[in-house]
Formats: sequence, C-alpha cells, structure tokens
Amino acid sequence: MLSADEACRGLLPILFHDQHLIAIHKPAGLLVHRSAIDRREHRFALQMLREQIGQRVYAVHRLDKGTSGVLLFALSSAVGRALSSSFEQRQVGKNYLAVVRGHPPLAGEIDHPLRRHLERCERGSAATATQTQDAWTRYRTLATSELPHRVDRYPSSRYALVELEPLTGRRHQLRRHLRHISHPVIGDATYGKGSHNRLFQTLFACHRLLLACVELRLPHPASGAMLTLRAPLASDFCRLLARLEWTAAVPPQWLPDGREGPVDSAAVDDQRASHLSFSLRG
Repeated sequence: MLSADEACRGLLPILFHDQHLIAIHKPAGLLVHRSAIDRREHRFALQMLREQIGQRVYAVHRLDKGTSGVLLFALSSAVGRALSSSFEQRQVGKNYLAVVRGHPPLAGEIDHPLRRHLERCERGSAATATQTQDAWTRYRTLATSELPHRVDRYPSSRYALVELEPLTGRRHQLRRHLRHISHPVIGDATYGKGSHNRLFQTLFACHRLLLACVELRLPHPASGAMLTLRAPLASDFCRLLARLEWTAAVPPQWLPDGREGPVDSAAVDDQRASHLSFSLRG
C-alpha cells in the first residue's frame, strides 16, 4: 500500500478496493471535490482517484480539507445511494484522533446542536442559509502534556490527544464541538486559536490540522458483512506524537506499524462502550 506521503506525487494510498467500493487514505490539505469555498484549488481527491483507477467514483461522505484519513467512495451510483443511506441512518462507526488545547476530562459526550450551513453559489459568491441540527460527539482523552511555553496569560501550555467518535455527521462537527467545550483542535484556523497554532508551528514545524479519521466500520453494501477500514496515522502526525511522547497511548492498529486495512468487526476493542462518563449539554 502507498504511504499517505506519496499522495504528493499524484497517487492516493488505497486502503480497500473491490468491485463495489474503494477507500483511500486522504492526506491533509486535499479537498474531496471542487468547492466554491476554495476556488484556487485545482486538485481534488475525487478527480485524482478517478484518474488513478480509470473508473468513475462517487463520493458518499467527506473529510474537511485539513483532515486526513479514511475516505470512502462508491464505484456505482446504486452503491453510492446504499452507502449514503448507511451514513444517514447512522450505521457507520467513525473514529478520529485529534490534538487539542487544554486537558479535557477523561471521557465524555458533547450534546450540542449545530447550525447547518447550506452553501450555494450566487453571482460568484457563497450565500449561506442556516438551521439547527442535533449533534453528538463521544470522546476519550488518551494522553496529556504541559509545555513550558507561555501562551495567553499562563506561563505554560496544556495539550491533549483525544479519540473522537461522532455519533452524528454534521459539517465541521468535531472541530465545532471541541471549540464548544474550549478544547479546539490544534492547527484549526477557523475554530481554533492562532497563538496555539503558531506555537506548534514554531516548536514542531507543524502546519496542518491535527485531526485524522483513523477508522470506519460499516455494513458492506453488497454482502452486508461488517467491514472495518483503517488509515494509520500519516508520518507528520506520528512525528508530532513522538515529540510529545504520546505514541504509546495510540491503539496500535492506528499506527503505521500496526494492523492495517479491513478486519473483521469482532476485533474492534470492546472498550468503546465505556467511553461515555458524563454529558456536556449546550
């Protein structure tokens, strides 16, 4: 399998491929498809993958431009509809890793409705309509650290590695929910804080959003068998974890030298059921 770094040379790392669907490891900084938000961008995962395999592909979900990890495409419109239905009916389990500001509680669930953003192109600009949608995110703190560097009014700065499980699929849900509980993702220029982002740029030469989709679990649209797709963390993310001495806190299947690719869902760690310890409501 190609590494995520090889995507810079025009090839996307393929995690799984059969006659019905294909999953790739999307690198940070790559759009899923053309967007009015970023008109200057000319590289898109959908187009690159179509050219790479010589076949039309259908996007069934998306990751933000700055987010890396598992990205799933259908190879026919019928399979695309089936996969989209699985996402809409919340039959897809999703796990992310993120580096955030501060020290969150050991575990919890964020129950905080979000405004839905509907973008459309009007006279060359983006117009936005909004409506409130329910949104839930489960999280678990895996590791913490305190750096001897002043940011804002404190003489030192606290950071944490968290595992995230979105129970709904709202736009920018994880980034917005983490900001809501005052633990924004490092590298997030929209919902984060520039002073913390700049500290990571200075100390670790880290210029990316530190958010990665490491695992998807879903019923296969043709066979119905449960399929687990994993994207081990990219090298830049791994280097940062090593600098913070957090590597041992990451489940091994989400590291480059761990088990990769689809596995039977029975192998998924049962500890996911114990993540919820309290609820934050806003």
